[in-house]
Amino acid sequence: MTSWVGLSAAEIAAAIREKRATPREVVAEHLARIERLDGRIGAFRTVRARAALAEAEEVGARGDLGDLPLAGVPVAVKDNLAVRGESTRVGSAATPDTPAGDDHVTVARLRAAGAVVVGLTNVPELCVFGTTEGVHGTSRNPWDTSRTAGGSSGGSAAAVAAGFVPVALGNDGMGSLRIPAANCGLVTIKPGHGLVPAGIGEGDWFGMAENGPLATTVEDVRLTLSVLAGPDAVRPPAPGTRRIAVSLRSPLAGVAVSAPYASAVRAAAGLLARAGHTVRRAEPPYPLSLGVTALTHWTAGTAVDAAGLDARLLARRTRVHATVGRRFVHTARDGRGRERLRARMEPFFARYDVLLTPALARRSPAAAPWHERSWLRNIAANTAYSPFTPPWNLTGWPAATVPLGTLPSGAPCAVQLVGRPGTEAELLELAEQLERLRPWRRTAPLD
Repeated sequence: MTSWVGLSAAEIAAAIREKRATPREVVAEHLARIERLDGRIGAFRTVRARAALAEAEEVGARGDLGDLPLAGVPVAVKDNLAVRGESTRVGSAATPDTPAGDDHVTVARLRAAGAVVVGLTNVPELCVFGTTEGVHGTSRNPWDTSRTAGGSSGGSAAAVAAGFVPVALGNDGMGSLRIPAANCGLVTIKPGHGLVPAGIGEGDWFGMAENGPLATTVEDVRLTLSVLAGPDAVRPPAPGTRRIAVSLRSPLAGVAVSAPYASAVRAAAGLLARAGHTVRRAEPPYPLSLGVTALTHWTAGTAVDAAGLDARLLARRTRVHATVGRRFVHTARDGRGRERLRARMEPFFARYDVLLTPALARRSPAAAPWHERSWLRNIAANTAYSPFTPPWNLTGWPAATVPLGTLPSGAPCAVQLVGRPGTEAELLELAEQLERLRPWRRTAPLD
């Protein structure tokens, strides 16, 4: 009997369209794996076992099954996006436990393409931090369960890396797709502003937050992005070589890059050079004020999201974050700081098509009750390991994470690719070249 766990979304959908499998048997096998192993991982806040099997039956009965790009594919959804009939808790005890009446538009698009939602994944409270733990559970990295899966799409990344689903939906306001993807050995892309419908909380963190897919292959990221954004978003780019700038310098002053992540970038640069691209060492003109700009927008976004919630039910780190951010909401809404950053970066991206950096500066923090620790301790831990992601939320430009190499623990390492607005297809093309030249292990060995 064929095992559907560990196969890609493209492989599963093809098998179902060709009647080599039914949506119910595929979903049932993934649900069984979740039931058996998620106690060790903590990917899901809630699993929709009965509803998912019923919805799989409905997909199998659809008259257009042969045309569905995600026919019968089990997917997981981050717990800040509405799933009809389920509450959206955003990792908090302060949010209402009220079932959503309708799907978020991205969830609706996945369902229309034939996907089956098997559950909602864990997030840190209000999706603030780069580690995932709180009142609804702790999400661990399936490759090294002593470490956090990352955040804030930590549960979604853990679900894919553990083989619970081939694809998951998450979002990224300061790195929340790319950080857990890097930890868990996945491919992801934070689309540029406006490509995929956002609708993430109140104001999408001033337009910085974007929805996107997490997967084990570039093909699956491209496939899912075409469902979320439309097929025109990922049409093959014009053939040719790319001008690639390579930088190991942290955008935030004083943060050092560990040896494994520096080695991963050098390896990726060598592979892309051998593939025919023009690869040069070049440093983006990060302003010294970047750290302050990132912190003001990060905290202000939380202040907006926390408004109207009972502060007594929020964790202390969240309360402090929101309190700090209230004084910066007007500045963040004004947008001039982000406009200045874009203007500063545009000449650099006129000379280079793509920027290659480490995805992270070092391995992720331990899987621990970070929600019970001080705000400053959380800020220090997040800043020390994930300084490379926030600039591209501030600019609103696309950025992808690609697995490459391993850490001393055996867990995956990763690099980041950044492009100008509208270059999502180019970034995925480069990611696919890296995948072809240096394939990665796709699913953590949990059995």
